[in-house]
This record gives sequence, structure tokens and C-alpha cells, in this order.
Amino acid sequence: MSRLVRKGLAAAAPVALALAGGVLALPGGASAAPLDYKPVTDQRLANPEPENWLQYRGNYQGWGYTPLDQITAKNVTRLVPAWSLSTGVSEGHQAPPIVNNGVMFVSTPQAQVLAINARTGEVLWRYQKELPPELSQLHPTNRGVGLYGDSVFVTTTDACVIALGATTGKVKWEKCVAPWKDGYYMTLSPLVAKGKVVVGVSGGEYGIRGFITALNAETGDEAWKTYTVAGPGDPAADTWKGDSWKVGGGSVWIQGSYDPATNLAYYGTGNGGPWTPDARPGDNLYTSSVVALDLDSGAIKGHHQYHWNDAWDWDEVSAPILIDIERGGRTIPAAIHAGRNGYLWTLERTKEGPLTFVEGKPFVYQNVFASLDPKTGRPTYNQEKIPGINRRAAFCPGLWGGKDWPPEAYNPKTGLFYIPSNDNLCSELAGTQAGLRKPGELYIGIPIDEVLNSLRLRDGVDKSKPFAIGAIQAWDPKTGKRVWTHDFQDTAMWGPLLTTGSGLIFAGGTSDRKFRAFDGTTGKMVWETRLNSGVTGVPSSYMIDGVQYIAVQAGWGVDADRMLNGLNAVLPEERRVSVAPQGGVIWVFRVMGEEATAQ
Repeated sequence: MSRLVRKGLAAAAPVALALAGGVLALPGGASAAPLDYKPVTDQRLANPEPENWLQYRGNYQGWGYTPLDQITAKNVTRLVPAWSLSTGVSEGHQAPPIVNNGVMFVSTPQAQVLAINARTGEVLWRYQKELPPELSQLHPTNRGVGLYGDSVFVTTTDACVIALGATTGKVKWEKCVAPWKDGYYMTLSPLVAKGKVVVGVSGGEYGIRGFITALNAETGDEAWKTYTVAGPGDPAADTWKGDSWKVGGGSVWIQGSYDPATNLAYYGTGNGGPWTPDARPGDNLYTSSVVALDLDSGAIKGHHQYHWNDAWDWDEVSAPILIDIERGGRTIPAAIHAGRNGYLWTLERTKEGPLTFVEGKPFVYQNVFASLDPKTGRPTYNQEKIPGINRRAAFCPGLWGGKDWPPEAYNPKTGLFYIPSNDNLCSELAGTQAGLRKPGELYIGIPIDEVLNSLRLRDGVDKSKPFAIGAIQAWDPKTGKRVWTHDFQDTAMWGPLLTTGSGLIFAGGTSDRKFRAFDGTTGKMVWETRLNSGVTGVPSSYMIDGVQYIAVQAGWGVDADRMLNGLNAVLPEERRVSVAPQGGVIWVFRVMGEEATAQ
């Protein structure tokens, strides 16, 4: 877990641009050729055009799917860079390139947003907020912008939301939703719907009380605020003892999924704080859960807790993917989530909000759950696998889980659900009394040396031979069965997934810096290329003048880098993998020889 905390700003901005009041313009005062910008509406977000990529996962349901099918298993071997652009900063580049009518918007670490001609790579404008130099950034990253009207919305690690003019990059408004000096920060892409910009806060490791808030897209005024840690007045308040709710964690890292038909947004929440579960007896709602929120009021209409009184740092922050599946002769409006706790969860959504348990089964080795209640999905635990205050325990999967934040994907044509997974990695921890919380300081109740050295290999793994760690798995949600697995052997997998109308899957995520394409039906790798850095960015796809493009950010860092260091510490020297170099680059690919045609 190198670079656990980085302070201040990273590398300097690209030398080709010059600063002008927060917005960086081209040298000499020149401006890039303007493009025809098409305002983003609720209707377009609910029914996105195939040629655009308007939000984090392409649609409100979180599929990570493009209907575009020009790039196929037959011509993908001719996929070549159309253009690339250095971002000028280091650390983990995790945001998708968002594209609207030929204009690409990319956010990066250090509160930077780039507007780019998506056909040529020409920079139209660049914004970078000046962050407080004393700000400690536990996760110096950003997971994407939100679009609405003629505005671009971005969150920052000093817990602010900024609205920028889509054609100018100029600040329209700025709203700071919590004090960063108390440990609050934000990394997620905003969910934008019905005139609201919905965001959540991180900071569970600092003893914050998590929340989700909606801001007016025109003014930045707060529309509502809902805590993810139940306190006085909440029907789940009795799941916390004493004042433990005040520092209960429940971070929100990832944009929620949304169903316009029911007006419900679904968010995943992080673990409870401090990490030691005996410091906060009870189920600790709504941590390690999915919550269904009414978008108009923010009221929690339903929830499902994946595991109670979390002891393993298993944040369940990935929002569920919303699809309809056939089970038992009926159509189920499902919410499907591959958990950090190593279980694949299928829940049923209702129009009113409550979520009911359908199925849960492990997709990686898991030795903590003894059983699941067949009606509620509530797990019982193997007691010897629960670390606590002055109590050491080993458990699988480890701190980073069977799947961390990188999102899964669903392809309606193959009918398969795809998971970027990590197997055979465990952790061993023992806690101490957390003591008194000090604002802005780590408050986890685990000595930092314990965390840095917690990674273990699963008992029985033969270190002398290659064995499965990172993988892409394909599951059939109709049957609840695994269809295929593509293993990457010794390397971990930190690659968000993109699926296409031709049945391809695009993903990076491995420390060898490779970006790959797979046949989504068989799992066979059909193309790969090595980039400047490891790829933990969310891929996207768009079309201009009849040509399909695949876009992704390369830029290794944050938890992928930390896990790799821990993995190298437990592997034999001859099996260790090299650490991917840092440095952010936007890569855009197209099939060589495909001519542009007017559409």
C-alpha cells in the first residue's frame, strides 16, 4: 500500500497549455475550433444515442454496454490508436471518457477536467481546481464527470462539486458539501437526473458519517441530504450502539444506478468505521449495503445489507446493475451485484422501493460466511474468521475483496454478466482500541503496519507454480451459473469492463500495462496492446462519421498499486511482477482501414 497518503498537487500540467483563471487555454490566447454542442436532457440520459457515451456506465442501469457493433472479433486485430493525449498528472486514472456530439470530457486526479475534440484529440479547454496544499488525499483519483444541459459536473477531493460550462470550461457554481479538514472527500462521478446532481462522500477511514446529497443542477443549492449511517429518528437507529453512529463510515465512492420508471436510485455503501466490529456492536445499517432512494426526496425506500457489522473492510460501494431476468417462469426486475465480500448477489426490485433476496453465491473462494438465510440472504459467520480488538483472524477474500470498485458489465445480446475478479488472496488482521477521533486523521482501529502487511495467499496455494488470481468471469443471470473464466494467473485484476453490440469485452486492469479485447461468448482473448501505464480507467465507446472508437485512460495508482506491492511481498522473488509506471494518457482506438461515412 505505497503512497497511502499523498499531499498537495501532483505533476505539472502539460506545457502546451497556459493557466488562465482556473481554465487553461491554448498558448497565445488562441482558442480551439468550437464544436456543435448538443444539450443533455433527461430524455437523452434515459435513452442515450448509441454514438454517444453520456454517463459513467453508458446508461442509468449501469450496464457498461454500447450497442455499437462495428468493431468485431474479425476486425479487432486491426485496432490501432487514432490519437492519444497525456493528462500531465500521475496516480490512478479511473474515469471514463464521456462523449457528447463529438466533444469528449475526461476527469483526472488533481481536480482536472479536459474537453477534447473526440475525432482529433485537440484540446478545447482544460480546467484544474487549486486544491489545498495541506490536503491529505487517501485516494487521489476521480471517476468521471456528469453532463446536464450545457454543464459539466465534477467532484473533488476537497469535498466540493463544481459546475463548468460545457463549451467554455468556466465555473458556473461551486458547492462544498462537507469540510475536508474533517476527513470528507469525494471521488465519484455525479448521477444527474431530473435537474439534480446526486453525489456521495468518502472518508470512512477518517471517522466520518457518510451521506448522499442532491444539488440543484442550475444553482448548486441542496435539494436533500440522506445519511448512510442511521442516526436518531431513523428506523434503523437501533442497529448502532451509543454514539458509534457519529463516526460510522458508510462511504459512497461510485455513481448510483437509476430507474426512471420508478424514480429510484440505487447506491452501494462502504464499510462501518472504525474497522474493528466490536467498537460498534450491531448490524450497523446502512453500511455495506445497497440503498434505494427516492430521487425527489432522498428518502430511503428500501435496502439490503450484504453483510452486517463488517469486520473485513469489505466496502460494497459498487451500485447494482439493473436488468430484468427470467427465473421460475416469471420476469424479475433484478439488481445484481458482485460483492467485495466475494458473493454474487441477485435481488428483486419493487416499484415502491423494498428489495427482496433472490440468490447469493460465491464467485471466488470465501471462508467467512457459514450460511445465508434462504429468505433474507443474511449471512452467519465463522467466528474464527472475525478480526477484532486484540483478536487476530485470517479471512478470504482479503481487504480488497473478490471485486473492488471496478464495475462489472452486462451485455443484453450475449445475455451474460461479467465480473472483474480476484481470487486466492486473503488477509490477516488484529485490531486495537481506536481511541478518540481526531478530525482529518486515520481512524480505523487497526495499526497501519497491520494494514500494510495484511495480504496473504490462500492456504494450500503452491507458490512455485502459476495460479489464478485476477480473472474475468462470465455468469448467466437467468440460471445463476458461471459460463466461463479467463484467468490472468499471477497478476491481480483491476480493470473496469466495457461490452459491445458485437459481443466483445474491453478491459485493462493487469500490471503488465495491457489493454485487451475478449470474445464475450467464449472468453477467448482476441486482441491486446501494451500502453504507457496500467489501465484502471473505465473504457467507453462512441461513433463519429460512421467510425466506432474505443476510449480509455491509462494511469496506474491508488489501490491497484497498493495491492500489487502487497502481492509481490508474498510471492517468490522469481514470480514477482513489475510495478506499472505512472503517468496518465487518454488512448482512443479505431479499426485501421475503416473509412468515415456520413450517417
